[in-house]
Amino acid sequence: MSWLDNGAIRLGVDLQIGGAITWLSRSGDTTNLVNSFDWGRQIQMSYYAGPVPFIAGNKRPAKNWEGLGWNPIQVGDDFGHRSQLLEQRNDGRSLYVKCIPMQWPLDGVPGECTFESWLELDGAAVHAHCRLVNARADQTLYSPRGQELPAVYTNGRWDRIISYTGARPFTKDAVTELAAKPPPQWDAWEATESWSALVDASGWGLGVWNPGCVHFVGGFNGKPGAGGPKDNACGYLAPNRLEILDHDITHEYRYDLVVGTVEEIRAHVYRQPRPAFVEWRFTADRQGWSCERATDAGWPIRGELAVQLTQDDPSLLSPRFAATAESAPVLVIEAAFEHVPAPVAQIFWSSFEKPGFDQPRSMRFAAKPDGIFHEYRIRLADSPEYRGTITQVRFDPADNAGGSVRVRAIRFAGDP
Repeated sequence: MSWLDNGAIRLGVDLQIGGAITWLSRSGDTTNLVNSFDWGRQIQMSYYAGPVPFIAGNKRPAKNWEGLGWNPIQVGDDFGHRSQLLEQRNDGRSLYVKCIPMQWPLDGVPGECTFESWLELDGAAVHAHCRLVNARADQTLYSPRGQELPAVYTNGRWDRIISYTGARPFTKDAVTELAAKPPPQWDAWEATESWSALVDASGWGLGVWNPGCVHFVGGFNGKPGAGGPKDNACGYLAPNRLEILDHDITHEYRYDLVVGTVEEIRAHVYRQPRPAFVEWRFTADRQGWSCERATDAGWPIRGELAVQLTQDDPSLLSPRFAATAESAPVLVIEAAFEHVPAPVAQIFWSSFEKPGFDQPRSMRFAAKPDGIFHEYRIRLADSPEYRGTITQVRFDPADNAGGSVRVRAIRFAGDP
């Protein structure tokens, strides 16, 4: 074990299983929140990609794991093979680990990648930064998959899921207790303040905040109310976002773990800085965007998303977010259209009140197919359908196949 303790909380990672988090408690308290019944639990990094099923040589997944596909996890595999720790540092203030993960569904197959995590304590919170560095021989560009960012498992005492799931984030509106469904169904919800918590009967427990995610999954397995780290009963939470994982990608994310009451967990989130407007700048990664009926240039991302419009009705899809329409009246797109036969683009939006995309909730704008970057300002507020809490946007560069679009940034803005 490698430990950090700041007098408020105590954190422990197990260096024999990839440096995953296996202990989190109040300082001086022997009550551990983290479940370690098997190597698929703990608080750990976990990724998903194609193919489905994932077969390595003559090794196939067990029937119950076939749907997972490519799934390296930080701890080890379901057959008892540990991940290989490559490096670890602990200076008493921060902790670093690096490992070669194992493919959870397969028997003794290391991931063709490395995992790294940096952890530090701040009062009752753990600040975490995680990195995947891929080096897959299979260079197929697979479809985006939902990623656990991270996977969090608590012991049986923490059986209540609390989150804010409403349309008025960051207004101190009432929180919600969600159904703690068992696996394999689990539950899924939109945590519009980007946090959720597993708490006990008194409302005390563990919260997880990922500022890049509003979609969460979770639930409870076994008999609620009791059980320790080696018992089967457990709660589960995972901030979740669709991501494309190229064969050579470097993927990074951050999250916080917060120990305390629901009120204390939420107060921690409220104290974190938030941008005035939702924005995505494609400086070095996709920012959670993906393509449909179009293909981007793949990794690495160098200051722009370069997208070939390979089929009719090509689309770029944003990750999920939460922003009120009244606070974000304008969408700004910095893009260069080239060889697009009919350069009329379209923006669709989905809202908390009216999920999904359809023609009434869309707006068209003329593009310049000259291959030069222009700033397009689309005042979505001019549409009577642009109302409520906006949760996703779709950018259709053209109606038909042909040509390309390069995108530097997509951002919301106020009126001039």
